[in-house]
Amino acid sequence: MASPDGASGVGGSPEETELSITLTLRMLMHGKVIAAGLGAAWGGDQQCLGSARITISEGSCPERITTITGSTDAVFRAVSMIAFKLEEDLGSGSDGAAPGRAPVTLRLVIPASQCGSLIGKAGTKIREIRESTGAQVQVAGDLLPNSTERAVTVSGVPDTIIQCVRQICAVILESPPKGATIPYHPGLSLGTILLSANQVRGCSPPRG
Repeated sequence: MASPDGASGVGGSPEETELSITLTLRMLMHGKVIAAGLGAAWGGDQQCLGSARITISEGSCPERITTITGSTDAVFRAVSMIAFKLEEDLGSGSDGAAPGRAPVTLRLVIPASQCGSLIGKAGTKIREIRESTGAQVQVAGDLLPNSTERAVTVSGVPDTIIQCVRQICAVILESPPKGATIPYHPGLSLGTILLSANQVRGCSPPRG
């Protein structure tokens, strides 16, 4: 998920000492959200993304994997733009009310081998992140299907989410994944894989 490019001193302030590190952040998002708001946002305002590269997994599944890669500074800017765009869309679409501080939820996808460090001994690290940022953070207990990754749900207003993502990234940069990581692909199930080893997409029901 993260690749320290020869950087040292990762244990410092994430805002100041990690900006030159190459980071890859994976998020699980609904395709409708991407198509309706986020795709247009980063397609028409590339300056906000800096040098970050954004890719979206293919397929007709309701959920897609959005991957953001770049320097930590560029990745955080992209996350910031996404969070504020989600808030804007949620606020303007609720009962005709004016846009406001609508709570936003992001679902990060993180190798399970890094989740222990994120949770900390007896939950101390995740509690510290919650208290210092004001965001709600929940690490899923189960692996995502057919993968060695877990979902980490972050909820709150954009400002708190951005700070929370920064702290999560600081932890995972300090604790690289152990062993091989099998990435999560939305919609793939064991039954589908067995029935259609070559061509059928994970979300397509078997025919006939």
